[in-house]
Amino acid sequence: MTTSTTPLRWVPTVYFAMGMPFVMLSLVSVVMLKDLGIPNAQITFWTSLIILPWTLKPLWSPFLEMFRTKKYFVVGTQMITGLSFAVLALSMPLPGFFTYTIALMGLIAFSGATHDIATDGIYMAELDTSTQAKYIGWQGAFFNIAKVVCNGGLVFLAGVLMKTMGPLYAWMGIMGICAGLMIVLSLYHSRTLPSGGAAAKIQSFQEGWDSFREVFITFFRKPYIWCYIIFIILYRLAEGLAIKVLPLFLKSDTVDGGMGLTNEEYGLIVGTVGTLAFILGSILAGYFVSKKGLRKTLFLLCCTINLPFLLYLLLAIYQPSQIALTGMAIVCEYFGYGFGFVGLTLFMMQQVAPGKHKMAHYAFASGIMNLGYMLAGMISGWLSEQFGYELFFVFVALAMIPALVFSRIVPFTHTEELRTKS
Repeated sequence: MTTSTTPLRWVPTVYFAMGMPFVMLSLVSVVMLKDLGIPNAQITFWTSLIILPWTLKPLWSPFLEMFRTKKYFVVGTQMITGLSFAVLALSMPLPGFFTYTIALMGLIAFSGATHDIATDGIYMAELDTSTQAKYIGWQGAFFNIAKVVCNGGLVFLAGVLMKTMGPLYAWMGIMGICAGLMIVLSLYHSRTLPSGGAAAKIQSFQEGWDSFREVFITFFRKPYIWCYIIFIILYRLAEGLAIKVLPLFLKSDTVDGGMGLTNEEYGLIVGTVGTLAFILGSILAGYFVSKKGLRKTLFLLCCTINLPFLLYLLLAIYQPSQIALTGMAIVCEYFGYGFGFVGLTLFMMQQVAPGKHKMAHYAFASGIMNLGYMLAGMISGWLSEQFGYELFFVFVALAMIPALVFSRIVPFTHTEELRTKS
């Protein structure tokens, strides 16, 4: 570890700050706009479009290495996000508020994606490989605590406030709370966050453009890069196929091949017990990999994120009436996802990103991961409609196989003793 500041002072809070805008835009905004009377078609279109910056962030990630420090961008984007939430709250009573809301959410999305690039850059620059592995679970845990706070606590609070204040002022209050949290986090991180290293010295636009080209070209000249790209896509292929269909399967009637869960049952299992299982899996995996090393544990990590989906195949075949069995499958899947996702995150940090442009190259890798995950999700609904849930989960099971094979044979460019600072 290269900083005298203990990671526990900044890793949990900065990754909570990473999760908060993403969850508010991708999940909570859907509920808010529905409560405010926006048609479903507009809600789904615009709330899908505004999270595009998280996929496109590799396009501007190289430029962040040219100016100031990574800490500057983290603290700055947190303040911008907080102020944008505040302006969003104040604009909601205005005529045509929907246009202003979407525009401000677009600004928050760009700020949030930029925040993610710089945050991951600090994490890789300030922590050696062993410490990265140790605290990687805290990343996922606090990102998902943000999900519990926002998609659980703040939505619940909005429902309570609506009974006395109405939906408009209730959601203005929620946006105001988000603004306050992000501003406080920005001020806190201005004192506790390590710098993440100095920026490259750029003297002209041409020099900046040449630097960008270098970042792009050197990424695709890395040893085994095409093998790594294939592995990154395959690692989450089964998850990408399953993740959009699972809620439909669990809530569909048994006569339609589903499990027939009510909204209350689904929310209780997924939103509470499932999330806790994910957090536990994330934290335990970090300590596990820090003890054993990524090379020795990658296959096991790949198994834990993929094999639990076989439990849904069994549910689709037998459709047990005991809710406890369905709950156990969900908890196993969430624990396995938390435990196994650590493997891909560390692989991208320690095998794909290292080098002169580690922050930008990690953003490239995560963008490729998100793209593959998104494309799998786009075809998943069609597959389930065409073939039914039982055969659909057979496809999911088959999609696991390439990832499991690759996790045994994928080459390692860098030894695990390598310091990411180098």
